[in-house]
Amino acid sequence: MVDRRQLIGGALAMTALPATGWTQSAFSSRRITVQTRGEGADLILIPGLASTAAVWTGAASRLDDRCRLHMISVRGFGELAPQANSEGAIMTAVSREIIRYITEQRLDRPAIIGHSMGGQLGLRVASDAPRLVGRLMTVDSSPFFAALISPQATARDVEPIAQVAYQAIQFLGDDALVARSRQMGVELGGASDALFSTMGWQGGDRRVLAQSLYEVMTIDLRARLPIISAPVTVTYGWSANESSPRSRTDSLFRGAYARLRTPATFERIEGAEHMVMIDRPNQFIAAVNRFLG
Repeated sequence: MVDRRQLIGGALAMTALPATGWTQSAFSSRRITVQTRGEGADLILIPGLASTAAVWTGAASRLDDRCRLHMISVRGFGELAPQANSEGAIMTAVSREIIRYITEQRLDRPAIIGHSMGGQLGLRVASDAPRLVGRLMTVDSSPFFAALISPQATARDVEPIAQVAYQAIQFLGDDALVARSRQMGVELGGASDALFSTMGWQGGDRRVLAQSLYEVMTIDLRARLPIISAPVTVTYGWSANESSPRSRTDSLFRGAYARLRTPATFERIEGAEHMVMIDRPNQFIAAVNRFLG
């Protein structure tokens, strides 16, 4: 199997700036940074756990001729100093900063694409400020990740695993968590890549990584789904091989988003795993173009 860290490339490693040609937004925040590029309708891109805006570089190069791109990075991931993310809960505060960015920059009902944790942030924004969001795509992201392991799972069920993961990152580092997850009793079945595969790609502050992973694992956003008025597209990796855990993602993602007011559009991308936009870039861009209309 190809090491997907190599696909990101050394030029992207440990940096928050995706590439040259981007403008640092004047928006001031101790939670996030924003880079912009392109012309057209506004599109916000939110990366996942332990990733910065750099993971969107390939996709962005094929979208900036039709969209004004706004690339979010969460402080504490990559080389970004954590600043306000060094204390307390992270995801609620970060989603509020994205809402503040949309409001202060006077964006007109932007589209949002969020990967993994970024998809959960997109769901928060779309439910907390439904009038501000035009449409939302989540990429290999669930409103409750434990539901990808078992649809009957609850936050209480996953709490012990989340606590182990939190302590492992704090004391062992993120790479050790990936290597030792099974030894520590963290059996995640088919959803393991959706929770851990990005750990260590760009790294970051241990406290921010630990707290963010804990929140991603334990927070259940399914009760918020009926509030969302924007159309939602759910994009995820899938496999035709019945021996692959990815062969079961259709039913798992459809069940996870069942409470949406308007049924979601589902875009399965064969051969992709968690990093859909990197694993299958052509198919991903085709799905994004359908999403944007």
